[in-house]
Amino acid sequence: MSRYARQMILPEVGAEGQDVLARAHVLVVGAGGLGCPVLQYLGGAGVGRITVMDGDVVEESNLHRQVLYSMADIGLPKAEAARQHLLAANSDLKVTAQVQRLDAANAEQMVADADLVVDAADSFAVSYILSDECLRQGKVLISASALGQSGYAGGFCGGAPSLRAVFPDLPAQAETCATAGVMGPVVGMVGALQAQLALKALLGHQPSPQGQLFVFRLGELQMSSFRFDEAEEPEDALPFIAASHITAQDTVIELRDTTEAPELPVPQALRIARADLPAAGLPREGRVVLCCRSGLRAWGAAQDLRQAGYSDLALLAAGDSA
Repeated sequence: MSRYARQMILPEVGAEGQDVLARAHVLVVGAGGLGCPVLQYLGGAGVGRITVMDGDVVEESNLHRQVLYSMADIGLPKAEAARQHLLAANSDLKVTAQVQRLDAANAEQMVADADLVVDAADSFAVSYILSDECLRQGKVLISASALGQSGYAGGFCGGAPSLRAVFPDLPAQAETCATAGVMGPVVGMVGALQAQLALKALLGHQPSPQGQLFVFRLGELQMSSFRFDEAEEPEDALPFIAASHITAQDTVIELRDTTEAPELPVPQALRIARADLPAAGLPREGRVVLCCRSGLRAWGAAQDLRQAGYSDLALLAAGDSA
């Protein structure tokens, strides 16, 4: 009996739908708590080509929620370990591991090579970079986030509004799984839903997952959803850029102190705290690039500068390496 017999018996899948999945190429950005169930279910469903992109390594503290991995994987790059497990479960797949972070420099090519993109990175910068690129290229983006006992997943771009249309602003502050904690089944449920939305989008099922957002509040045992087909794109979106996009004419501001970021992202960068920006006398001509680890502080500082009359602004989420 065929591996996919129970899936192909569905009238909305059948042999034709299974062939569509076998010929599809899905880019999965992030192989952590969300990415693990996404990868397992896409591989199990027979998505023929999967590219998994993640720059992190497996740590023991990941294992309670990233159940694709085992103790033997600790220290290995997540993308490589995920590839090995996917192929062990289904040797017919073609799985490519990209052991690197997605940023504004490599996003264009990574998105261009895929039929559909899954954002499982749980990073503000990555989500907005992918949304911007998928909107530009007309590719479907299945994006999600999870923290504590809450999360969301939805279908964006590819004819539907982008992530920015639904979430035009970043929060004033944010926590991570490392600081706020997370329940393993929460990311499992959200990630499994991402895989379901991706499969439905690839198969062209109706109603379309594009333009639909699902919200989980599992601490209160609540789930809800709504459509956002008519959401409008923001006119003044702040772009995330890569360090390689910075030019000599840019004014680059590193918002972190030397304790948090001993090295500057680029040699020309000036180290100025957000509170000191109004009195810094930044030039009005040319672009101002604001840098921090995740992009959250840079976003807030950009809003401050907008109120002061600056308009040509960009954000750099430098991560932990800068």
